[in-house]
Amino acid sequence: MKARGGTVLTFGVAVALIAGVTLGNGGANVMPVFVDDFASRFALSNSGAGLVAATQLLATAVVTLLLARRAARPGRVRLTRLGLACAGVGFLAATAAPDAVTLILANLVLGAGLGAVYAAATAALAATDDADKASAVTISGTVGVTALLIMAVPAANHDLGEGTGFVLMALCCLAAWPLVRRLPDGPPASGGAFDGPAGKGAAARPSVILLAGTALLWAVTQGAWSYASVLGRRHTAMSDSLVSAVLAVSSVVALAGAVVGPAAARRFGRMRSMAAFVTAQALAMAVLISTHDTVLFIAAAVIWQGCQLAVLVQMLAAAALIDPTGRLVASLSGAGALGTGVGPLAVGAVLDAAGAGVLSITLALGTFLASLPLLRMTVAGAGAPAERHPAPAPAAEAG
Repeated sequence: MKARGGTVLTFGVAVALIAGVTLGNGGANVMPVFVDDFASRFALSNSGAGLVAATQLLATAVVTLLLARRAARPGRVRLTRLGLACAGVGFLAATAAPDAVTLILANLVLGAGLGAVYAAATAALAATDDADKASAVTISGTVGVTALLIMAVPAANHDLGEGTGFVLMALCCLAAWPLVRRLPDGPPASGGAFDGPAGKGAAARPSVILLAGTALLWAVTQGAWSYASVLGRRHTAMSDSLVSAVLAVSSVVALAGAVVGPAAARRFGRMRSMAAFVTAQALAMAVLISTHDTVLFIAAAVIWQGCQLAVLVQMLAAAALIDPTGRLVASLSGAGALGTGVGPLAVGAVLDAAGAGVLSITLALGTFLASLPLLRMTVAGAGAPAERHPAPAPAAEAG
């Protein structure tokens, strides 16, 4: 169903968006558990486990960027399902991998599949009638499902044997196949342009600086997230299961960020609110990495995740308002995925060479630097055409 400015966010559309974004970014979000599995199964160092993680995440990033233009056109459901099939095969291959080389090859395949899913699903966000609401609902749903996966994957590895968490991820790809059928499609190929703020035509293309800033922000964020479980165990003496539970619960509690983010943008403006969230995110990340206190670790995890969600929702909404074709959203998602691919490898190397103290300062400074081009983009988003902003519309149909 269409409303002025895009597809109405019905229940079925929301489920399709959540399923696509959850699995498309599933490798990154569940990476703390995967890193522990890589390290224990093949006796890898921090840098070695980071290399395996980087292989998967870089494959996702490259494919997402390559398919950003394709994802702005019709056929998103078909593209998503092709990616799900490829990722499912890769997850099964990772389960049966007898050595690290085979594991790396399997991660290349599944990463490529997830990239196709991620490109199509994130581009679809821009096809909805309310970019802020669609981003908030999708990110909230993604966090909720991811929290369950963070609990379920290590449980499968513990109860059924190392590596079987990948089987669970393959089953999730199978379950998502029918769910993504309501994914909002792109405009016809002949209508790939849109009337931008200047009223002239070409779909927005991100600058190199914007892509680099996005990549750096998510390199910092994903690098810290990938080693959150390891650092939690080492610094606070919590067990594997307890750390996983803390990360999962903090992700669910941090859902408030997806709600507060759009509300703060409306009340204080996108740039002011985003700057405040970035500052709080950087400080909380530094505390989480360096603290040896369990309570501080948990509090920092919640604040960090909440601010990260607030920033992510505002970034996606601003990009969707600037370019309704979805190409800009998919491009930024690809750049973010590129950062997530580099992050674990870089953070693992710094952690091994300099320790947690230096790492916490480095990542905090990196967060501030990376946010500058994104803050500029939020200003452009605020000046997007009026018809792309939320407006009163008929009640959405269920399903």
